[in-house]
This record gives sequence, C-alpha cells and structure tokens, in this order.
Amino acid sequence: MNELVGDVLMIVGASFVLLASVGILRMPDLFTRMQTATKAATLGITCILLAVAFLMQDWSVGLRATLAIMFFLLTAPVAAHMIGRAAYFVGVPLWSGTITDELRGHYDMRTHRLSAGPLDARPSATAKPSEN
Repeated sequence: MNELVGDVLMIVGASFVLLASVGILRMPDLFTRMQTATKAATLGITCILLAVAFLMQDWSVGLRATLAIMFFLLTAPVAAHMIGRAAYFVGVPLWSGTITDELRGHYDMRTHRLSAGPLDARPSATAKPSEN
C-alpha cells in the first residue's frame, strides 16, 4: 500500500514540476512566471518529498521530508514576493494584456513605501502651508 501511495505521489509531483516548467516558458511576463513557478513547483516538490517519506518508511526520513516541505512552503512565497517587488521597483514591464496596475500611484519610488491612497492626493511633507 505504501508503494502505491508513494508511486502516485511521485507521479503527481513530477507532473506539477513539469507543469511549472511549461508555465515558465508559456507565461508572458516576469510576474506571471513567478506565480507559476512558485505555486506549481512548490506543490510538486511537496508531493515528491511525501512520496520519498512513504517509500523509505523510516521516521528519520519522514522527519527530514517534513522539515524540507515546511522550508519550501515558508521560503518560496517570500522569495517570489521579494523578487516581484524588486522587479516592480526597477520598472520591469507588465504584460500588455494587464488590465489594471493596482500599485501605480501608491508606491513612493524614493522611499519604497506603500500608501493607502494615491500619492497625488496626499499632502507633501515638504510643501509649505498656504498663507491666507
């Protein structure tokens, strides 16, 4: 039974990793490629590591597989977010089919801070108050 579960998980994991690689090739811009690579590859690696844990049937291998899965689940989204944020800062172009850029007008490119409202609507810190 463990071999069957391990084999199925290995096939599912390899399929997700293959899907991630095809997604990286087919997606039109950096941001959608990152999303594909992060989600599908992490799910594929998780299934492969679970398959290894089932096939080895040793508690130490299972513990290492669990720790590796937790590492991937914690670091992959953070890394993708940081790469995407850096790409947005340096001006990597969005796909031409992108409908809205929700961050446009909300990022201060000097301080790299995100504001709740549009930056044009906020009073400037260096602006002098008007005299009546």
